[in-house]
Order: sequence, then C-alpha cells, then structure tokens
Amino acid sequence: MSLISLSFIFGGCNQSAKNQVEAQAAKPDPIEASKSATIYVVNIRQYTPEGTINAFIPHVSRLKELGVDILWIMPVHPIGEKNRKGSMGSYYAVKDYKAINPELGTKDDFRKLVKTAHDHGMLIILDWVANHTAWDHPWIEKNPEWYTQDRTGKIIAPVDDWSDVAHLNYDNAQMRAEMIDALMHWVKELDIDGYRCDVASMVPNDFWENARDEMEKVKPVFMLAEAEKPELHKKAFDANYAWELHHIMNKISSGKQNATHLRKYFKKEPRRFADNVYRMAFTTNHDENSWNGTVFERMPNSYKAFAVFTYAAPVFPLIYSGQEAGLDKRLRFFEKDTIEWKEHEMTQLYKKLNQLKAENPALWNGRYGGAINILKTNHRSRIFAFDRQKDHNRVLAVLNLSDTATTVKFKGVKEGKLYTDAFTGQEISTDTPLKVEPWGYVVGLSNDE
Repeated sequence: MSLISLSFIFGGCNQSAKNQVEAQAAKPDPIEASKSATIYVVNIRQYTPEGTINAFIPHVSRLKELGVDILWIMPVHPIGEKNRKGSMGSYYAVKDYKAINPELGTKDDFRKLVKTAHDHGMLIILDWVANHTAWDHPWIEKNPEWYTQDRTGKIIAPVDDWSDVAHLNYDNAQMRAEMIDALMHWVKELDIDGYRCDVASMVPNDFWENARDEMEKVKPVFMLAEAEKPELHKKAFDANYAWELHHIMNKISSGKQNATHLRKYFKKEPRRFADNVYRMAFTTNHDENSWNGTVFERMPNSYKAFAVFTYAAPVFPLIYSGQEAGLDKRLRFFEKDTIEWKEHEMTQLYKKLNQLKAENPALWNGRYGGAINILKTNHRSRIFAFDRQKDHNRVLAVLNLSDTATTVKFKGVKEGKLYTDAFTGQEISTDTPLKVEPWGYVVGLSNDE
C-alpha cells in the first residue's frame, strides 16, 4: 500500500474521530444534579441478610452521609428459571421487564426506595438489560421473531458463555417499541432518574437515541453506558465505563505498567471523548469483584492511592457495595452471599474524598470541573502528578505509583504554587521537594482569590 493511501486512511480516521468529539461536545451537559456526583452500586441481594429492598432502605441515609449522590440499583426484575445459573440465577437474566423480583420485594417497596433517595437529594438509576432476556420470558413463546435465530430457526444466546439468556433481535420494530415502553414504565410510573445500560454497545445506538428522546419528554434523565464507544455519546448517553483506565490501574498495581501509561492515556482521551462525557472510573465493580478478585487481591498496596486517583482525576468515581466497609471477599454471583458490614479505614477515606469532590469545583465531573494539567517531575515512571483548576479553585494531586519512597521535584513550573494538604493541613509548594511514601498520595488545595 502506498504512503499516499495510508495518509488518506489515517487522515480519514482522524477526521472521523474529530467529528465524533465535536458531536459529543454539542450535546447538553448531563443534568446539573450530577455535576459533583459520586455513583454507588447497590447489590440488593447481597446488601443485607434479608436481601430485600426494604432491608436496604435504611442504608440510604448512611450513604448520603458518606457523600453518595447517585444510587445505581442492580437489576430488580424477576429472574428466569430456565437454563438458570446457580440456585438463584443472574440478575441479568430478566423474565419480566415491568415487574419486581418477589425475592426482593414489591413495586410499592421500590417506590418507597425511590422516594427515600429523592428525599435525601439523591438520583436513582436502574440497571437495564436490553440486549437479551431470560429463556422463559413470555416474548420467547409469543414473539420468537423478536429474537436472533440461527439458520435452523433456533433462538440463540448472544455469547456462548451466556447460556442463561436469549439474544434479542433489534431488526424487529415491534420489539423495539415494547422495550422502549418498558423503559418508559419505570420513568413514568416509578419516577426513576435514568439507567445504567448493560452491554450498551451490543444494542444499536439508534435504539438508545430513540429511547432517550422518549424519556426526556417525561423528565431529564441520566444515562450510563456499560461501554467505551464514542458514538454512544452523540445523543444517548452521559457517562460510560473507563475500562481501559481500569486495566491500566490493575497493571500498575501488579508491576506490569507504570505511571507513564497514565500520561499516555490522558494524552489521547481528548481525541476520543469530549469533556462533557463522564468517564466512570472504579477500582472494582460487581463483575470485577466476582470474577477477577477483590480490590485487595488486585491492588494489595495501591487500593487507597487509586481510590484517591478516581476522585482527583477528571473521571466520574464509582463505589461498589461494601467497598466503604473494606469488602474483602468475592461475592458469589448466582447465590446469596451477604456483605459483611464492619468498621474499616475506607469508610473515612471515601467520606473525605466525597467531601473534597463536593467542595472543590476543580474536581467536578465533565466540563463542570477542571481539565487535567499533567506536571513534569524527576520520576516519570513512579510519579503521576497533575493539577486541575476551575475558576479560582485549584487542586494538586501527586501519586507515588511504586513501592519506593520518592522525593518529588517538579519540573518546568514557572511559578511556585502554594497548596494546603487536604489530609494533613500542611503547606505544600511546587518549588519545594515533596516526599511521598510508597503507594502514597498528596492532594493539595488552593483558592486563588
């Protein structure tokens, strides 16, 4: 292939990416209530010994005190029995989109949960599984054409390993209409504030855009995609999963990568996503915990540093059920496996981080907050240092992503800035060498008024 041809191809790719970012930037910002928000995943089944909605509701006030702003409720629908995995099945094998799993409670219980969250000034979004249903969903018998079929007319699973679910066919307009009707049901009848959409990139984007249009006729909604595709953010979604960033954090924790990989990551981010797209960052979630290990297994020395990072960097921080209590076991996905609630150092750390995020506009989400300015230091592979500024508010973050105590010297800073350490109250200056302990962190605050 000629150099001219290659130049044409790569030039076209670059222009396409630029167009994607411009389209994202033209979309309105996510609802203002999310501007400084932390999102919290609620696993109802495992949250309490009872595993019910009513048993969870008293925790709402505790989570508000922790500083949580958005509750993401994992699926609450009835779970299919045909081809079920384990004794209780997967939350993501939905048997009825408009009903509540009786093991969890009733619709009145869910209405009470929504009202309680709203009374505490919190948004509440529901986990939605649009790509597939349980094998005993009524649609299977009534409307088999609503499902993807092989050459013999047999309905198939979306992925071989997902044997407990059947793949929906989005070429069918009737199915699309019914799915939107079900989405609308929870917005209109139960007053939820949006959705976390499971495997969102496996569902056509034009469906999500149409669904968003309909929901916005009822109320403003917040939409989170379990995906990392730029095109989803032209119109349909406000936030997505920063999966690549999560994998980098895991690799740094295991010694396979270092701080230079974070610099490369943030350098390319503006070429993929506009600054009004929330990139959700996490040290764990329901999948990671169950299938890849607890945060203490994957990040044994760095879990606190990376928790701080998810609040200081220009990302949207997530807490999974029990993380604030030091969740140290892999919750069984298809069985009852109650979280152990106990005193733990992470409780106060998350409370402090949520307070810092709420009180410092530089740390707010998307373009409500400040852009990242990566700082040069004398230790590129160990230290990731940056600041963010919004109006008069400035925040400095310095993370030692190594097992070696390091004295940090800032390079190329024309004029020394003074900060107050958010954790110790001591004065910090970018003119003065700063000692950071192994896997340690420093967060400095400044208001230039």
